[in-house]
Amino acid sequence: MGVNPRQATVDRETRETRVTAGLVIDGRGEVRVSTGIGMLDHLLSAWARHGLFDLELRAEGDLHIDPHHTTEDVGLVLGRAFREALGDGAGIRRIAEAYAPMDEALALAVVDLSGRPYWDLRLEFAGPMLGELPVALIGHFWRSFATEARVTLHCRLLAGEDDHHRAEAVFKAIGRALSRAAEIDPRRAGEIPSTKGQAALRPGGLRGIRTPNQPVMSRPLYR
Repeated sequence: MGVNPRQATVDRETRETRVTAGLVIDGRGEVRVSTGIGMLDHLLSAWARHGLFDLELRAEGDLHIDPHHTTEDVGLVLGRAFREALGDGAGIRRIAEAYAPMDEALALAVVDLSGRPYWDLRLEFAGPMLGELPVALIGHFWRSFATEARVTLHCRLLAGEDDHHRAEAVFKAIGRALSRAAEIDPRRAGEIPSTKGQAALRPGGLRGIRTPNQPVMSRPLYR
C-alpha cells in the first residue's frame, strides 16, 4: 500500500437503514462485514477478498419487513465509498474485465470507471432465494452500486447450475474487474485516462449520505 492509500468512509442514515462503510482500494482483502443478511455478508466478503479491497461495513435495517432496503442501501454506500476512494482517477487503467469460476458456474464482468453510471446485468438464477437474500436483489444491489460509484458495469452469467455458485462467481468477477480497472498504470504518468480530461466537480449526492472530510461528486469525472 502506498503512502497515501486510496480510501474513504461513507455513512448513510434514513428511517429505514443505517449503513457505514470504510473501503481501502489498495488493500489486501481484509474484511469485516455485518449486514444482518448472512448471504449478503458472504458475497461482500468474496467481492472484497478477490478484489483485494479492505472493507469494513456495518448495516442495520428494517429486516423485519424484508431485505430490500438494507441490500439497496449497502449497494449505494459501497458504491459511493468506491467513488470517493478512487478520487480523480488519475493514472488508473480505467477499463478492465475479469472471469471468475465457482465450480460449474462462470461469470464475466467488464467495467469502465468512466464517471458515468450504466449497467447491463444478465444474471439468471434458478430459485427465488439464497438464504435470506432474494436473488432478485443481486442485480438491484449492483445497479445501486454502479449508480453511486458512477461506473459502467456489464456482467454475464455464462454457466452454472447452483445458485450459490452463480452468485459467488458474479461477486468475485466484479471484484476482480474493479480492482484491475482501479490499478495505477505507470505508462499514464498520473494523467486522467480520458480524451476529454477532468470534468468539473460540485457538491451533491443522495440524501442521507455523508462523506466526512471529502468532496461529494455529482458529475462525471471524465469521458
